[in-house]
Amino acid sequence: MTTATVAPDPGLVPELLVTDLDTSLDFWCRLCGFAVLYHRIHEGFAYIGSGSAHVMLEQAGMGRNWITGNLERPLGRGINFQVSVPSIEPLVDALEAGGWPLFMAPESRWYRTGEYESGVTQFLVVDPDGYLIRFQASLERRLASRERA
Repeated sequence: MTTATVAPDPGLVPELLVTDLDTSLDFWCRLCGFAVLYHRIHEGFAYIGSGSAHVMLEQAGMGRNWITGNLERPLGRGINFQVSVPSIEPLVDALEAGGWPLFMAPESRWYRTGEYESGVTQFLVVDPDGYLIRFQASLERRLASRERA
């Protein structure tokens, strides 16, 4: 497992039900740079983080799962989790070396944010249970032109 710099007390922490905690920890920590902040093995639970991004992983069928409907793969349909990182290149390299396919190849994009545009480099990857993760690194901000409005 890697050691990540982690900010305390995020305002939102998703808890993802997973089918195999060890497989998920391998993906999130070894390939995506997260670190285990604490782990309750007997409950199939781990709290992980990287920077200000925190995620709880809980193995379905262990502990106290809050399930509102049938769990069908891919899990997390209709949502992607954006994780801000200093650079996407180390993650892309680690996923490639680990033989993990990308859902969307790296790209640079500009998004309108009021009178400005914010630039990012980003890519998407699907975790072992089908959760879609979008890693992005900020480029800069620029004044939006009328042509791009």
